[in-house]
Amino acid sequence: MLLKRVHLAGQWVFLRVESLFNLAFGERLNPLYYLGQIAYLQMWLVVGSGLYLYAFFKTGVQQAHASVEYLTVQQWYLGGVLRSLHRYGSDGVAATMLLHMIRNWCFDRYRGFRWFSWVSGMALLWLVYAAGINGYMLPWDKLSQFVVVATAEWFDRLPMFGGELVRNFIFPEAVNDRLFSLLTFIHIGLPLAALAVLWVHTQRVPQSKTFPPLPIALTLCAALIALSLFKPALSQGVANLAAAVTTIGFDWFYLPVYALLYRWSPGDVWLLVAGLSALLVLLPWLPPRRRAGPAEGYHMLVRPDNRIVAVREGETLLDAGLRESIAFPYECRNGGCGKCKATLAYGRVDYGAYQPEMLTEEERRAGKLLTCCATPLSEVEIEYVPATAPGNIPARVWDATVESMEPLAPDVVRVMLRLNGEERISFYAGQYLNVLLENGERRSYSFATAPHVNDRVELQIRRIPGGLFTTRVFETMKPGERLRFEGPLGSFFLREDSDKPIIFVAGSTGFAPVKSMLEYAFHRGLERRMVLYWGVRRPEDLYLGELARSWAREHDNFEFVPVLSEPHPEDHWDGRTGLVHEAILADYPDLSIYQVYACGSVGMVEAAYPAFSTRGLKQDDCFADAFRLAPRIRARDTELVKLGGST
Repeated sequence: MLLKRVHLAGQWVFLRVESLFNLAFGERLNPLYYLGQIAYLQMWLVVGSGLYLYAFFKTGVQQAHASVEYLTVQQWYLGGVLRSLHRYGSDGVAATMLLHMIRNWCFDRYRGFRWFSWVSGMALLWLVYAAGINGYMLPWDKLSQFVVVATAEWFDRLPMFGGELVRNFIFPEAVNDRLFSLLTFIHIGLPLAALAVLWVHTQRVPQSKTFPPLPIALTLCAALIALSLFKPALSQGVANLAAAVTTIGFDWFYLPVYALLYRWSPGDVWLLVAGLSALLVLLPWLPPRRRAGPAEGYHMLVRPDNRIVAVREGETLLDAGLRESIAFPYECRNGGCGKCKATLAYGRVDYGAYQPEMLTEEERRAGKLLTCCATPLSEVEIEYVPATAPGNIPARVWDATVESMEPLAPDVVRVMLRLNGEERISFYAGQYLNVLLENGERRSYSFATAPHVNDRVELQIRRIPGGLFTTRVFETMKPGERLRFEGPLGSFFLREDSDKPIIFVAGSTGFAPVKSMLEYAFHRGLERRMVLYWGVRRPEDLYLGELARSWAREHDNFEFVPVLSEPHPEDHWDGRTGLVHEAILADYPDLSIYQVYACGSVGMVEAAYPAFSTRGLKQDDCFADAFRLAPRIRARDTELVKLGGST
């Protein structure tokens, strides 16, 4: 219970401090969310500056201190700055790593499968500390003398040395160039070992990022350079082994254990360091233990990918998904930005610790969670939509059978395809497929089914006079016929990373992907305001108009506006007329707070977007899928060809 209280207290402190940093820097640039990346960057700064210093450092008794002083005084503008940068960067690496590990401990992210990351992190921390202590030895000033003598006396307590270090290196008559060759070798070897362990450490984290956001990186570098200029690292007078060191500027960050060497025996200090190290290494296996699940862990069903992913003990849903190449959106991985928000459709989870404003109680009751913090307590099913164009669902060739055919209008037919066997297809609402013809050509059609209906595919096919495939569909195709298609394809899909109301614009059979997106939105229970403007020539072209009207009756957040461009008197049409995008412009003088999804002919899309942009619609909020009539080699045959993409 005590440990649990300490964990909760630590979480409270971190969350409050991180909240203040969010106010100062914003959620996406909070440096506390990038401690590992910042440590990595500082490590490379230390290595780079160290290489320059090594070029001027002379490994000799008489030359070591003089070469360091030359860099500090005579070459202050570069060598002196780099020496200070090397010093402060080393402090930063150790401090950042220590803070990173304390945070992981407070948030209980060191047990289960994370034990390797914790143990390798401890090894890395000790290597960094050892390299930093060794760095104090090289300038050969009074602090160097103190550290070298104390280290030699301390290590001589080990049976393998038995006093040889002091006898061979520290006596004034024994100090020679050999000592500095040894110190330099150690100072090169330890950072190289640390970099190797760091690489292994980061490989444990799926899709790990080793470089912080550029604004953080630039600010950190500028701060370290400024500190190096205004408070340069200086030596403390040349070492003299013939005289004992009585007064030095002691570094309590790197050297606290050295103060104990003159109050305790070296053996007692070894017991303290070894005991503390063993305790820290064994922490993942010490009580209280996390409530254990089954030996094989739990499983997560991810939609719309329709993939099952194993989740290891203590592993977050985000890490499990990234490990299996699920394109989860994420940024901070610490519950501070809200970008990884998803919906829990089934099961129970431990929500973890996160910034309360990123996941409200109302959202939790609605089934929302943050994948970077949540761990499963049972088998779970979650739903998400990536914020960027999908790339994790590879296109492949599918075999299907025509299950049914239903005329929707004189020139539109609904074709239902059933996948063979037990196959299920994953796609994003709004994407399309290519029907593969026997002559090697392709014809593009949008998925009219929503992603949660994954055992069959609905196509809405409009007849094109002289069209090779559409002529076949309308004249000879029968249920039971086999078809092959390639998909899913396209970057036109419903985004859920925004709360902006949505305007859907459909022209003719551009209703098909809009139907997929709306049915998916209704299935997900999205509460965003949505309106559909469907532009056609005459009433009979509204082939599923009653379906759209039923949506409007059933969902308070949805509105349907049909627009006819060429109504005839006999149609007795009393609704909206004209071009569909002009109807939207008449209804919405300000589009700056909306997202627009448009699907139809190239002419419609090319006319709509420039007009919408003059009303404040941002480029990032406009998504379009266009199709055109493309001539085949035989001039009489034309087919609909999907252009796709986003504007």
